[in-house]
Amino acid sequence: MVARALISVFDKTGLDDFARDLHELGVELVASGGTATFIAELGLPVTRVDELTEVPEMLGGRVKTLHPAIHAAILARRDLETDIAALERHGIEPFDLVCVNLYPFQQVAARKDVREEDAVEMIDIGGPTMLRAAAKNFVHVLPVCEAERYGTIVAELRESGDIGIQTRRALAAEAFSHTAAYEASIATWFADRESFPDRLLLSLEKVIDLPYGENPHQRAAYYAEFGARRHLLSRVDQLGGKQLSFNNLNDLDAARSLVREFTVPACAIVKHANPCGCALAADVEDAYAAALAADPVSAYGGVVALNRKVEAPLAERIAAQFTEVLIAPEYSPEAIEILRRKEGTRILQDRERRGPGPGERNLRRVLGGFLVQDADLEHEDRDRMETPTSRSPNEATWGDLLFAWRVAKHVASNAIVLAKGLQTIGIGTGQPSRVDAVRIALEKSREHGHDPTGSVLASDAFFPFPDGPELALDAGVMAIIQPGGSKRDDEVAAAVDRARAVMVLTGRRHFRH
Repeated sequence: MVARALISVFDKTGLDDFARDLHELGVELVASGGTATFIAELGLPVTRVDELTEVPEMLGGRVKTLHPAIHAAILARRDLETDIAALERHGIEPFDLVCVNLYPFQQVAARKDVREEDAVEMIDIGGPTMLRAAAKNFVHVLPVCEAERYGTIVAELRESGDIGIQTRRALAAEAFSHTAAYEASIATWFADRESFPDRLLLSLEKVIDLPYGENPHQRAAYYAEFGARRHLLSRVDQLGGKQLSFNNLNDLDAARSLVREFTVPACAIVKHANPCGCALAADVEDAYAAALAADPVSAYGGVVALNRKVEAPLAERIAAQFTEVLIAPEYSPEAIEILRRKEGTRILQDRERRGPGPGERNLRRVLGGFLVQDADLEHEDRDRMETPTSRSPNEATWGDLLFAWRVAKHVASNAIVLAKGLQTIGIGTGQPSRVDAVRIALEKSREHGHDPTGSVLASDAFFPFPDGPELALDAGVMAIIQPGGSKRDDEVAAAVDRARAVMVLTGRRHFRH
């Protein structure tokens, strides 16, 4: 039976109703510090922790609950006579429910330019200790750390007068997961002083269940890093359409990352995590039209990412195509009404304005572990790029080269991007042979009515032989941008010179496997 509850929460969301409900059920309320004041202001009787311990809060609140009168009351086993005798000998009454949530370390530590001493003060000591003690003694004590549990606990108490063992086990699992994630976030914060610490702790919390994984026979869910300032669905509202799937989210991440490369009006259309069309323009309507025209066949059922508001005319054009997911920063009411007619389109509003933080890492699962690397977030400085050919790019060509180069960073290796007029016109992706990637990009270009004459080519890594560039130059490509670094760079540059074309070396590659 639940007769006595200890409550100590930083986040008091839902506590008013929970405290009232427990009081109505005849549960004695004991609370610490600000929680006790909050409950008292509700007009409910509450015993303060320092009345039990007979020791006032110390060290500016750092020590409140670290006392045998608290922890013996939590850890005592009710079916063990020696434990009960010890409580009686010291005049300690047991607790049957411990409700604790912790100082918001993650939120404070994630703030820009947070001082180390401010972050350290948000490391909770007493809270995790009480919660772990209650979870260890779950057979006799209810550990509660999620406000979402308040209602179900009260309902079960009203129905049966107690909480069943299955619920108790579930609450214990939640409590240990909660404290483990909390400790992991603190350890990660300290470890981030090193680039790659000896022990890397991952702490993830489920955001949504997904209908299935990459294939219907695979179960799936989306988890975010615990306490992360930003993640794939942070500050993203779904305004219409079906539930997001695993593949939707994978493509969404790719499309959103690509369109965020640009500050001018841009559109990226992604299929199977690779761009099939991307374009920049004076307005977002023209950017969408150009991105769609780049490869309208592949764009069918893709993810469309825009970086400007969607008005009704653009919504009509998008609704005329089958689009799995549409994401934009804003929509007019008329645009939303038009888009909602297409029940299959998931309409997302992206209100996230924060960019990726320094030190973000990418993880890829391999057998028995993970490969961990820095995220590929850097942009190359044009002034540091080299032009080994006798001709140099003019300003218009520079624009196309840098545009194609940024798109290539988001294409699976081997990656080749053809562009003209700030529009992709052919993309060769994921090929074991770079020559084959060039050939596919050219074929894609012609297949959709684009003339590669006068276009530029971006390659995510160097050309080991002149054969790939020669294939493109013979088709009319007039400028190439690539990292360089091959033993045969001079041979490649000579081939470009013979075609009276231009080549730029960036000095950095962008493999994406």
